Amino acid sequence: MAEPARTVDVTTSAGVVRGRWRGVPGDAGTSAAFLGIPFAEPPVGDLRFAAPVPARPWEGVRDALEHGPTAQRGDPGVTLIPEPSVPGDATLNVDVFTPSAARAAGDARGLPVLVWFHGGGYVAGSPASPWYDGRTFNRDGVVTVNVSYRLGFDGFGWIEGAPANRGVLDWLLALEWVRENVAAFGGDPARVTIAGQSAGGGAVLTLLGMPRAQGLFHRVWAVSPALADVPADRARAFARRIGELGGIRPDLDGMRSLSEDRLLQLQREAMRPPRGARGGGAELVATGLPLGPVVDRELVPARTPTSLAAGVGAAVPLVLGTTDDEFSSAFRGAAERLRWVPRKSALKRLGLVEPRRSEWLEANRGEHLHGTAAVLGRYVTDHVFRAPLVRTVAARELGAAVAATDGAAPAATWAYRFSWRSPVSGAAVHCLDVPFLFDLLADSHVPAVAGTRAPQALADRLHADVVAFVTGADPAWPTAAGEAFPARVYGTTIATMPDAYASARPLSGV
Repeated sequence: MAEPARTVDVTTSAGVVRGRWRGVPGDAGTSAAFLGIPFAEPPVGDLRFAAPVPARPWEGVRDALEHGPTAQRGDPGVTLIPEPSVPGDATLNVDVFTPSAARAAGDARGLPVLVWFHGGGYVAGSPASPWYDGRTFNRDGVVTVNVSYRLGFDGFGWIEGAPANRGVLDWLLALEWVRENVAAFGGDPARVTIAGQSAGGGAVLTLLGMPRAQGLFHRVWAVSPALADVPADRARAFARRIGELGGIRPDLDGMRSLSEDRLLQLQREAMRPPRGARGGGAELVATGLPLGPVVDRELVPARTPTSLAAGVGAAVPLVLGTTDDEFSSAFRGAAERLRWVPRKSALKRLGLVEPRRSEWLEANRGEHLHGTAAVLGRYVTDHVFRAPLVRTVAARELGAAVAATDGAAPAATWAYRFSWRSPVSGAAVHCLDVPFLFDLLADSHVPAVAGTRAPQALADRLHADVVAFVTGADPAWPTAAGEAFPARVYGTTIATMPDAYASARPLSGV
């Protein structure tokens, strides 16, 4: 009997790409990976700081056997998710994982599709992470696409004479590529769920609230979403700071005069707080991310909660959730130094003032026993992740009412919490849920984050719930509606919890 072919060719709108089977084609669990397929021309030369241009057609067969170049350069430093950097210019690419390189016989629709946007604070992150491998979703009948997009100032910096939100334009073009090409990989362009974690979760919420993005996806799952919604005046000020540090005008010619390495150096320097300012972490908490989607009044017409409350994206089902202790350990190293610092004074330094400060402290009385460092860590978790989730849920309710008034049928919103505490950190920290969601606990990097006995049953349940949602089913727990909304809690046990985000509500303004 002839050996089954280990490579597979698929014809896209720009040309033929060659992927590789992992396993024997036709066997259960087999997955084909097509890596580094360009959806746009490399953003270099005249295309640097320009809107993405669709990839030009090529002759012959293009190998898609290795991960494409990443926008992340070099070692990003300490991160819970393994995210390798891949050198090269063609950073605008996608990875496609599929159980079937063509539609199954008799299936006119194809398989549901999950498009994943990686995190990294809009300045780092890599789609080449082994934690984002789509093989387990393929096993369960879902085609998976990972998107590489421009990061940092290249993707989101304000430049006179250049389009704003270039990274967002990358997201849109990648989704247009999916709509045009995913059927060739066995996927259904009419059943696309977008998902992402941290900045990637913020990305999918940004897309949900963008009029121009409507119709490119049909469901959204946001994991620990970190919205940027950078005000235009702050984006301009950051660009001026880059210009001052680099001795150039903050316009297109000036920025193009800087090498990539030099601009990255200036970006890091500009992100440091000025001498005499509050500490870097405090500054970030008080002012938000300096780089990310900018409210430019055009592509991103308003802050995401405002757009959602106006009814944008109201027809799209949404699931969103956070871990219980996203950044709760942020001040652990300073616990002894903070031991005698009054909690109210420390919270004021982070920008929390009365009466909200007292209201939040009352709602989080349990943290008082663990000291000021624990209180500050809980506040950062609530401020950056959990309170914005409460605001998003409230905005969706308002948007549903607007849609209903206009005669449309609004979709529901569901919330969840990931509460399982790792024996490594003693907490449900940021990023801990990703290998559970992808059902990849066997990856060699997981024990460093989750220990050697991470509960497979929890991964089975969370992953299965995502698969069911992507396939078209509604979550099997109550919708997030009303001020004291319920949420599914993924922990040692799995249950629905009433008023699941009560401790963060004082910060939400809802």
